[in-house]
Amino acid sequence: MRTYTLGEFARLTGKATSTLQRWDRTGVLTAHRTVTNRRYYTHDQYLSVMGLPPEPETTRGKRTVIYTRVSSPGRRGDLDNQERFLRQWANARGLIVDEVWSDIGSGMNFKRKNFNRIMYSDDLEHVIIAHKDRLTRFGYDWFEHYLNRRGVTVTVVNNEQLSPQEELAQDLVSIIHVFSGRIHGLRRYAKEVREDESLPHGTRPDPSAG
Repeated sequence: MRTYTLGEFARLTGKATSTLQRWDRTGVLTAHRTVTNRRYYTHDQYLSVMGLPPEPETTRGKRTVIYTRVSSPGRRGDLDNQERFLRQWANARGLIVDEVWSDIGSGMNFKRKNFNRIMYSDDLEHVIIAHKDRLTRFGYDWFEHYLNRRGVTVTVVNNEQLSPQEELAQDLVSIIHVFSGRIHGLRRYAKEVREDESLPHGTRPDPSAG
């Protein structure tokens, strides 16, 4: 469903932003909130304010969304930078953005809420991202192919400034940590097997091979 920022909604409805803010506080018209706590409104809310009937489900069509991601809460402000840049990019090309979906988490974490919305939504048509690693740190081509097979177009604007290098360093450190832990676990397991007197002769690992 199409969404609007506070300023866009004020212009469309002819209401002052201060009025909309007051309505939000008093519960007259409750705004939705982005990950960065910014107000936004849905197209259904616009129709309600204007006294227009809701659109039938069959006329709503599929959505175009902007997807933004940062690796940690400390970089939350970068979500706004990504959204601002991508909205400008879309507006310059006449693209209507229905929603902005954001995640805070590593590009190697495939349990991100909105990442999974992208993977499994049936009413999605177009996803716009600033850089490949905003969607996933590794394996981007596979995910793009999967989405294309589902009829979803992914547009990568390729703004390197919105892809912080320190995030890559953090992800590489995480990979090293995971594999170091696994190697340590395997060595400990091999040591326990070698020292297990209950095992038949010849089944224990050769210490010289470890």
